[in-house]
Amino acid sequence: MDRFIGIDVHKDSCTVAVMGPSGKRIRCEVVETNGAALVELIRLIPKERRVCIEESGQSAWLREILQAHVSEVVVEGTTEKKDRSQQKNDEKDAWGLAERLRTGTVKNRVFGAPRELSELRDAVRCYGIVVEDLVRTKNRLQAVYRSRGISVEGDEIYQKGKREEQLAKLPEGRRILAELLTRELDAQEELKTEAEERVEAKAQVHPAVARLMTAPGFGLIRAAQVVAIGITPQRFRSLRQFWSYCGLAVVMRTSSDWVRQDGRWIRSDNVSRTRGLTRKRQPTLKAAFKGAATVVVSRTKEHPLTRKYHQLCDAGTKPSLAMLTIARKIAAAVFAMWRNEEAYDPGHQASRPQPT
Repeated sequence: MDRFIGIDVHKDSCTVAVMGPSGKRIRCEVVETNGAALVELIRLIPKERRVCIEESGQSAWLREILQAHVSEVVVEGTTEKKDRSQQKNDEKDAWGLAERLRTGTVKNRVFGAPRELSELRDAVRCYGIVVEDLVRTKNRLQAVYRSRGISVEGDEIYQKGKREEQLAKLPEGRRILAELLTRELDAQEELKTEAEERVEAKAQVHPAVARLMTAPGFGLIRAAQVVAIGITPQRFRSLRQFWSYCGLAVVMRTSSDWVRQDGRWIRSDNVSRTRGLTRKRQPTLKAAFKGAATVVVSRTKEHPLTRKYHQLCDAGTKPSLAMLTIARKIAAAVFAMWRNEEAYDPGHQASRPQPT
């Protein structure tokens, strides 16, 4: 007999609610957020055990330690905003997870990454964190100069041997702040190099990374990000779903779809209106494909995608929308390469019709 288990996880404690197949509430206990304690409690529950937990920083760890002791572990995503006006407590949340698992109403199930990709995922995540901190430090350094009305062109304030002249323009107090930021920047540059080397070392194990590096605008980092975050192309039913996951899908909306005519309802001729790109996206992959499109258009003047970009602009398309089109084409090529295990072929991409 199935047992549906909802676990509301916090830093120090976990509330575990056990529900029967009929919806009867069997037991609810609070245990320490400890792997051994959770496993011991789960093993006391009769089989078949099915667990549902909410997505959090601990959800991947919990899935890993519990999956050997249960029939199913479901991680529920938290994309929707919660109603703060309703009463809430840990026990209620745990029962809610168990009930949604029992009735099959879990929304937005989080895909579980296989263990063989864990090291690559960690390396890619580490690289992203270092780059984010590096960009933040550069912005802070720029703000120091702007606060004194000093206009700086290029990257002179970042490079050793060039920034001393710019530092001399600052008053003493701001100069000390800028010097501290440049020292922090130097340390972060070293960390970035180290993180990039780690990504390269972990990516060599996965042949898909080398194939995706042949895509236009792609290098080691972007290829590793697609494999580490996307995990497998088989999780996406179609190119449209891959576009949506990457934040490149266009949201369409209509209003007043039906009108009364001759005593019956017929569908109106209202044209669907675009509402921009979907907000439910993976930000790293969106940045990867938009960055690849920018690289292709700005650095490879004779590439077919560059010519397509200029054709769109000449036809009256806004440059931002034309760049989005190129990013979608690159994403389509990468998806086909990844799924078919093949290198990039410009002619093959040009001959394949793509959905709008």
